[in-house]
Amino acid sequence: MKKRWRRRHIVEAFMKSLMLISFIIVAGCLGLILWTVISKGLPALNWDMVTKTPKGGFYMGKEGGVLNAIIGSAYLASGGTFLALLVSLPIALYLQTYLENSDWGKYVRLSLDVLWGIPSIVYGAFGFIFMLALGLRASLLAGIIVLALIELPIMVRAMDEVIRRMPTDLEHAALALGSTKLEVALNVVSRQMLPGIITAVLLAFGRGIGDAASVLFTAGYTDRIPTSLMQPTASLPLAVFFQLSTPYPEVQQRGYASAVILTIIVLLVSLGSRWASSRLNKYTIK
Repeated sequence: MKKRWRRRHIVEAFMKSLMLISFIIVAGCLGLILWTVISKGLPALNWDMVTKTPKGGFYMGKEGGVLNAIIGSAYLASGGTFLALLVSLPIALYLQTYLENSDWGKYVRLSLDVLWGIPSIVYGAFGFIFMLALGLRASLLAGIIVLALIELPIMVRAMDEVIRRMPTDLEHAALALGSTKLEVALNVVSRQMLPGIITAVLLAFGRGIGDAASVLFTAGYTDRIPTSLMQPTASLPLAVFFQLSTPYPEVQQRGYASAVILTIIVLLVSLGSRWASSRLNKYTIK
């Protein structure tokens, strides 16, 4: 008995040490990334970077900024997130209301998990082939559609997990009062999962605004701000890539400054998702 007690404490101490080491490694990597980006990018970050588009010779060290990439990323991520939300919310409600734990439900969840794990460059290649088949060029619309495909499995699985944690007594009570499954899904489940919807939307938005590979093939890149859906558009991840690829040190510093802007946006989105979720959780039934 004493040996078993000692063995349990040894295993517990080992697992605690392992978790602590893992936390230190993850936190250290995050800190190193942030320190590298901020220390190199902050000196080059100025008002012109966020208020001006690239001028002639920008990629050789001359004046200008990345306003085109900031607005382009906002267009791409917002459009893709909105389009993904329109499709993913009905899927999540149908998945939980009608399929539940059936074989078809398990198959759909497995398919979504596989789609979630596919690299974004594969989505970009698929979108590029589809564009060629339709005779389209790189455009804001193509980038939005591909980002919506990337964000779709993230949203559906996040919403699905939230719905599955919802108290089943609420559904049973609504059904007992004579409501149909559709009415329960629209009037009970959707309201109860509102914090999860907000969190899923903001997480997907963060993924969309930080993606580079898919929009490289589909949205293209331009120094101008797009005025229609059929024009190419720039994005912050590609701005970072192109600026760091140049041999000019000043332009490389601007690349790190663009990375700082992108990091701040993603950080604000993450904090916003946590704040919105905590606020809305007060109005849900546990």
